[in-house]
Amino acid sequence: MDLEVWKEFVQQNWLVIIVALILLFIVVNVLKTVLKWAIVLIIVAALLIYSGVSLDQIKNVVTDVGSSTVETVKVEVQELMQKEAEQATYVLHEDGSFTITSPNVEVTGTQGKDKVKVSLRGVSVGEWSVTNAAVKQYIETARN
Repeated sequence: MDLEVWKEFVQQNWLVIIVALILLFIVVNVLKTVLKWAIVLIIVAALLIYSGVSLDQIKNVVTDVGSSTVETVKVEVQELMQKEAEQATYVLHEDGSFTITSPNVEVTGTQGKDKVKVSLRGVSVGEWSVTNAAVKQYIETARN
């Protein structure tokens, strides 16, 4: 989504935007039911359709933001793994599974399997391969 496109749209349609905002204000303040939110969604959808923004473009933007956020979190977790590897504690359970915990990162897995579950501050960030350099180093440092 190009910022210049939005600027041009606002410049050309400022009156429509003002009318839509006034309608939204009236609807939100006057109606107190579920109907209020249906009308709000209709107004916002009409404004988006009128602006020429397609649902595919919105979906692409949401996907791009989601992907970049996931990548940023993965980089942060890998950096924390490197910093906290010395503080990590390795616990081997009787069933062959293990848990490695440090102040911010927790890794759980089973010996001999390629995937481990990684959590950052209690929130799962997915299953990662043991061959990932940061994970491999974290596990080896915690074992020692």
